[in-house]
Amino acid sequence: MAWVQLVTLLAVIQYFGFGGLVARARARYGVKAPAITGHEMFERYYRVQMNTLETLPLFLCSLWLAAQYWSPQWVAALGAMYLVGRIVYLFSYVADPARRSMGYGISVIPTLFLFAGALWGVLRSVLV
Repeated sequence: MAWVQLVTLLAVIQYFGFGGLVARARARYGVKAPAITGHEMFERYYRVQMNTLETLPLFLCSLWLAAQYWSPQWVAALGAMYLVGRIVYLFSYVADPARRSMGYGISVIPTLFLFAGALWGVLRSVLV
């Protein structure tokens, strides 16, 4: 389970780091709080952080539930793919929002596998 724990901590660190990038972009592009619109580059960083926040609960819940029923090493490997996908998403979205699909896919596909694995494990446990 240590690998699952590590992936969990890395996901939280990653999200915190994305928040730092938003703060830096807010200062760089002069977007004063509480505004969430203004300079397009600020908005790109902000959307990366918000999209990550939108996916994080599903990812973390699925990660931990799947790890209860399947190999924690394989579950952690899927979790690592999510983390890589979020980094690809960050760089592609900031460069050109139209190119964000690959990063999104790299992060959402493992999340869906984790969710399916968690659901299958729970159902199998309940029905047996």
